[in-house]
Amino acid sequence: MPSAHARHILVDSEEKCEELKSKIESGADFAVLAREHSQCPSGRRGGDLGEFNQGQMVKEFDDIVFQKELGITHGPVKTQFGYHLIEILSRND
Repeated sequence: MPSAHARHILVDSEEKCEELKSKIESGADFAVLAREHSQCPSGRRGGDLGEFNQGQMVKEFDDIVFQKELGITHGPVKTQFGYHLIEILSRND
C-alpha cells in the first residue's frame, strides 16, 4: 500500500493560507510557521504528520500527497477542516 510522510499547516481562511505560502516561498521556515499558526495539533511538531497510508486522510489531502511533486509547498487545499498548506517529504509507492 502506498505511504507518504508529509507536514501541513491548517488555517481557517484561504487568505491566511496564501499569506503563509508567500512567506514560505520567500524563505520562511515551514515548521516555524506551522508552530505559530496551524490550528492542527501537529503544529506543535512543525506540522509533521509522520508517515501514513493512502486513504487515511480526507480525499482532498490524499489527492495532493499521493499525486503531486515532493519538496514544494502545495495549497491552499480546502477540506472540511479548513485550508491547508502541504509539503510532501517522502512517498513510497
